Amino acid sequence: MDIVDDKAPNIPALDKAFAVLDYITDSPKPLTAAQIAKDLGLPRSSTYRLLMALVQKGVLRKDENNVFYLGAYLLYWAGKFEQQENVIALFHELILTEPVLMPHTVTLSSLDGERGEMVFLACHESPSPLGFTFRAGVRVPAVFAATGKAVLATLDFNEVRTMYADGLPPPLTQYGVAGFEQLRAEFESVQTTRMSLDDGQLREGMYCIGTYIRNSSGRANVGVAVSFLKNEYQQKQAEVGAALISLAEKIERRLGFLGYS
Repeated sequence: MDIVDDKAPNIPALDKAFAVLDYITDSPKPLTAAQIAKDLGLPRSSTYRLLMALVQKGVLRKDENNVFYLGAYLLYWAGKFEQQENVIALFHELILTEPVLMPHTVTLSSLDGERGEMVFLACHESPSPLGFTFRAGVRVPAVFAATGKAVLATLDFNEVRTMYADGLPPPLTQYGVAGFEQLRAEFESVQTTRMSLDDGQLREGMYCIGTYIRNSSGRANVGVAVSFLKNEYQQKQAEVGAALISLAEKIERRLGFLGYS
């Protein structure tokens, strides 16, 4: 474990938090706040405040002897990471069972509800250029993305309003969703057909159809989408849409969703 140097007061708070967590993780014995501050070369008062903030979040716990241990919230992070990795692996495995999808760009995305954004997790690339970056980690406003609208449509609409309490993000193109009533109408269509549509809302000339993927709890937090140029969409959206729903349902079954008869 690297010890924090003499310039510790200038280290960003997040770096301090990780230094503390790594030190507690590596220590063979329980540690007090004073010992942690001394060993890492940090001020006692700020170290104690940091430790208590981590305790309040459940990342650490403190016992009656005022020593610190890793907290249960880390299991939540680990579980989410494992679940996400499983979804990515299933996406790459099961897309091979849908030959209709193979010539197209197909993406897997996850909802970040804190920011109202979809985060690209994985992509099966088409050889045809679309002029848009689907690299893992790229974020887009959920209300303009096919996967975003599919996932948001599974939520209570009041939850969506709360997510965008400051209003919807500015449109990226002239076709962006104009307000909550238009968004509600799109959600009603998704709830009927299981299909969502981005008709040039992320990039003019690019059309995307999407659907949601439910996990074992029945909640949808991820979705899949196919992207086309406009003329391809008009010709192939019905056939490709059916294959996309089939892919989503296969992933759901493997994730343990039991909503099928």
